[in-house]
Amino acid sequence: MLQALAEERLGVPVPVRMMLANQQLRTVLVTIHVSLRQAIEQVTFERVLQTLRIAHAAARGWGQEQPRIAVAGLNPHAGEGGLFGDEELRIIAPAIRAAWDEGIDAQGPFAPDTVFMRARHAPPAHPGEFDLVVAMTHDHGLIPVKYLGVDDGVNVTLGLPFVRTSPDHGTAFDIAGRGLASPASLKAALAMARQLAPA
Repeated sequence: MLQALAEERLGVPVPVRMMLANQQLRTVLVTIHVSLRQAIEQVTFERVLQTLRIAHAAARGWGQEQPRIAVAGLNPHAGEGGLFGDEELRIIAPAIRAAWDEGIDAQGPFAPDTVFMRARHAPPAHPGEFDLVVAMTHDHGLIPVKYLGVDDGVNVTLGLPFVRTSPDHGTAFDIAGRGLASPASLKAALAMARQLAPA
């Protein structure tokens, strides 16, 4: 809805991407709420490159002059040179090279089972190697962030001409009115909105 309103106001397409984030990890998704089979079909050169552009522009907007972006592969071990699928060779690596040609510091594709540990920013013992991770599918990208704590997670829509955040969980109708809901994720969403707002 917000994307449609932005497009109506600006008169141009406004491509957006979902980022789930907390203070330790920020993950941007190439595909979101579709079946895994559909998600694999939606991993295209154009979509990966567009995601890298959106992530790069968003990070620059919140003050990172040259954001370091890790790109997770689609297949186990990022395809292992074509042994476990060739999407990394045919689609993802060429999109990363195209992003580099545009001045975007994108690296990978890395094995999706380890890249999030490398990107996790937990100083002083573990400063992250990357500022963002681009993941190909919903669960690849969201499980690591949610594992670090649902109460700290924030859903951010990148690409809009304004900051949009929300709690990373749903509406929790199953506990509504019972005095059990925690405001922690809402507070985190408000704090991150302030953090991401242009100076």
